[in-house]
Amino acid sequence: ELIKTLVRQGHQHANITNEKDLIQNLRTQLSLLNDYQFSDTEWETFSKTHLTNPNSGIIEKTELIQENHVLNLIRDDGTTKNISLIDKKNLGKNSVQVINQYREEKGHHKTRYDVTILVNGLPLVHIELKRRGVPLKEAFNQINRYQYESFWAGSGLFEFIQIFVISNGTHTKYYSNTTRDSHIRENTPGARKSVKKTSNSFEFTSCWADAKNHNIQDLTDFAQTFCKKHTLLSVITRYCVFTAEKLLLVMRPYQIAATERILKKIQISSAYGTAGTLDAGGYIWHTTGSGKTLTSFKTAQLAVDLPDIDKVLFVVDRKDLDYQTILEYDKFEKGAANSNKSTAVLKKQLENKDAKIIVTTIQKLDVFISKNPKHEIYHMHVVLVFDECHRSQFGKMHTAIIKHFTNYHLFGFTGTPIFAVNAGSSKNPRLKTTQQAFGEKLHTYTIVNAIHDGNVLPFRVDYINTIKQKDDTKDKQGHAEGLVADLSQLPCRKGAYGKTNERK
Repeated sequence: ELIKTLVRQGHQHANITNEKDLIQNLRTQLSLLNDYQFSDTEWETFSKTHLTNPNSGIIEKTELIQENHVLNLIRDDGTTKNISLIDKKNLGKNSVQVINQYREEKGHHKTRYDVTILVNGLPLVHIELKRRGVPLKEAFNQINRYQYESFWAGSGLFEFIQIFVISNGTHTKYYSNTTRDSHIRENTPGARKSVKKTSNSFEFTSCWADAKNHNIQDLTDFAQTFCKKHTLLSVITRYCVFTAEKLLLVMRPYQIAATERILKKIQISSAYGTAGTLDAGGYIWHTTGSGKTLTSFKTAQLAVDLPDIDKVLFVVDRKDLDYQTILEYDKFEKGAANSNKSTAVLKKQLENKDAKIIVTTIQKLDVFISKNPKHEIYHMHVVLVFDECHRSQFGKMHTAIIKHFTNYHLFGFTGTPIFAVNAGSSKNPRLKTTQQAFGEKLHTYTIVNAIHDGNVLPFRVDYINTIKQKDDTKDKQGHAEGLVADLSQLPCRKGAYGKTNERK
């Protein structure tokens, strides 16, 4: 039934059950994608160098898919040609096939895999199935055994898998091929001890959901949404982040939804000529610990590729520019982040046409504006993304930015939006709320959603009676004790992508 559903979603069912057929199909699909016929010599050299190299493990192969997907082929006549493993700009050009019952006989034990999705012949998604009623963690543990016992065997092509899906029919979850915490890394024992691999923690598996944060757990519903050809390719090519620590992060559905809303807002406002107004932006309300920094940075990466966007300014608070954050920013564009307190470097970056993404602090941007009131950047098509848009943007600094930039899209990420009811006093009555400063709310993922999904720790409520009463006095607030009992049973979880919330 799953195979039929996937075929209806645009997948081609391929009868591939052994390594020989898998490699032959890979050659065929890459030839079609690149419109080039490999000679036997060319294919053997290309395959052994890049695809089946015994010295390459999960990390190296993930890097090929996420960052270096265009490789050099040395042709028989000595010339070179670019060969793409995946087309990230024209997703429709990629072939998507589904295979089942693939047999691997060269590992520690003979193994037969459930369902695997091939993209241009490469196994990029693996689905492990269990019967209804069987704990989902058994499917998770089964994949861990595959990683230790057989994914590396033979040609090692199954180490190209980017995303794992586990399901017992009733519940379905997905996760990346590496963990989000470097301390969970392990070395796989066995034939390839020199290659570092990573295990996974079941705690970090994710449910797929719709734009309103309703989880999609039934296998058929999951296959009809997550596994839809365009959606699946988008998740692999657009909504994964390969960090400086060599960890692959697959964004959660609410992070993807927020990013899509922002990109759509930029495109629509640009088409209708509303850039430079409040209608061209908006804000994202994602609770603390849900991975706002990852979402906002990925948004900046994708926004810079939109037509006619000159620059993306990623604005953070000074205290957030720690060493790890700078590493991530530098990984995307060398020199984009700097800890220099002078605005000279910022000015140089703004004047550099090749510097598309610029990371700066709120304070540094404010100083730059005050010293350069007529700079050319103010008339360029710019996207400003504020990570953690605190109250500091609501004052003089925010006004200065809006006053000088004329062709902009302004977006803010916050876990604590300011509404009229909690706005308090402000010198500028037009900048009291988050909506007044950034525009409409584009997406919401509240603490209630996060607790329900197990992405952050729940609140612990303690009911304390401060008034002495007789022993037989009935407590009118008795329902609160039931609430405490219910909340205390909620599990403790780590926040999205490594953040941890203390129990309150």
